[in-house]
Amino acid sequence: MSLAAERLAFEAAHIWHPYASMQQPAPVYAVRAAEGVYLELADGRKVIDGMSSWWCAIHGYNVPELNRAIETQLGKMAHVMFGGLTHQPAIELAERLLQLLPPSLQHIFFCDSGSVAVEVAIKMALQYWQALGARQKTRLLTIRHGYHGDTFGAMSVCDPESGMHHLFTGLLAEQFFADAPTAADDAAWDDAQIDAFQQMIAAHHDELAAVILEPIVQGAGGMRFYAPEFLRQVRALCDRYDLLLIVDEIATGFGRTGTMFASEQAGVAGDIVCIGKALTGGYMSLAATLCSAKVCAGIHADGRGVLMHGPTFMANPLACAVAAASIDLLLASPWQQRVAQIEAGLRAGLMACRDLPSVADVRVKGAIGVVEMHEAIDLPRVQAALMQQGVWLRPFGKLLYTMPPLTVSAAELEQITAAMRSVVASR
Repeated sequence: MSLAAERLAFEAAHIWHPYASMQQPAPVYAVRAAEGVYLELADGRKVIDGMSSWWCAIHGYNVPELNRAIETQLGKMAHVMFGGLTHQPAIELAERLLQLLPPSLQHIFFCDSGSVAVEVAIKMALQYWQALGARQKTRLLTIRHGYHGDTFGAMSVCDPESGMHHLFTGLLAEQFFADAPTAADDAAWDDAQIDAFQQMIAAHHDELAAVILEPIVQGAGGMRFYAPEFLRQVRALCDRYDLLLIVDEIATGFGRTGTMFASEQAGVAGDIVCIGKALTGGYMSLAATLCSAKVCAGIHADGRGVLMHGPTFMANPLACAVAAASIDLLLASPWQQRVAQIEAGLRAGLMACRDLPSVADVRVKGAIGVVEMHEAIDLPRVQAALMQQGVWLRPFGKLLYTMPPLTVSAAELEQITAAMRSVVASR
């Protein structure tokens, strides 16, 4: 057995992968380097990463500006505790974020990951009402098909039936779930779409602390798109019933849907907003939870005002430095034009799949392209077929989808969509 084979055998025996079995592990492909939009495999093949490493590597890989930010900061300090200390990278990143997000958002809590950002958002909402004396307001309302992370608080607001966490039913905090809207855009909207949500918020607002939603695009819960009007009406209902609105922009932030943040398409600002994934351009794990001055003041209303969370690696200097550099790089680029071109390329490359009998739907939003099948996808077979065509994608359930780096070229995008058409046509 070769050294490479020995290492993969060791890996298969000992290292868990996301949503994977240790006893019957699915095939994995060893990566030895990455450059631009390409992954270089251990066997020498190069494949286009059509997933942006789960939607975070928006600039691609081995980016000189981001490398330089890491290297410069590394020469100063890699990490220092944030308890009682601060540093310039955190301050500079906070300044950039406050310039990008709605002016109502004034306070930032830096987190380790997207799931933790959601945990912090839930804590903010619960502590807000506790400090105001409304201790009965302990539950959350969301819509079906949502996904907000893998930690326990985050799992409790993921779809309990069609989501990935049904095994934990009965162990999680019980939240309220309304039917998700089916209108994909405002042109298809009718007010009946909000009825189920409106009825639930009216019936339970006395015990609700907050509403939590992914804006416009529901990600890992089904890659569904919904009308901005739904988000506008949810905001109005939260205002009417005096509830906080948590907007989870972890997957949708930093240009992916065509605006810097998806909620901009509805003209809506959350009281609490979660960001992550593309925040560092895919270089390091970092997320943030932002809140309004109203929420911050509410948390302090009981005279204590201590937000009960504090990660060891909170505001890691390396991560903050590269995040600030990633934002600068994005803003200096023609990112709106690039996303529009990717959207056009995805429509041109994927819409023909609608005519195939195995396909249930094709949908495109910004730099997101989705082919939904009638039947579950055979992941190992489809992934191997894609790799043979020089493309890396990670389908799940019935969904074959792509969220490429925003730096992908027209030719590279066509290679992605051609590979998707090929594997769909072969079913």
